Amino acid sequence: MLRILTVLLLLILITLQFRLWVGEGSLAEVHALQKEAALQKNQLGKMRQRNQALQAEVADLKQGLEAIEERARSELGMIRKDEVFYQVIEPKTRQKD
Repeated sequence: MLRILTVLLLLILITLQFRLWVGEGSLAEVHALQKEAALQKNQLGKMRQRNQALQAEVADLKQGLEAIEERARSELGMIRKDEVFYQVIEPKTRQKD
């Protein structure tokens, strides 16, 4: 009877060890899943940085249109269709030699 109990306990131990090392939920599978989760966290961090950069670019473009228009008006003399452009030219003064 003791021999049967020993064999039975040994079979249970072998079965549990097999599941621990090879079966579903094994240490190898857990390690692989942890590695995959770390890679996905890394990708998520990169994507968040990219999204922040894109959001900043969109905000600059939304606010920047006014700045671009002002610069076009002052530096390039551009006007809108419904505006009238007046250019004031001051007379040059002659210098005596």
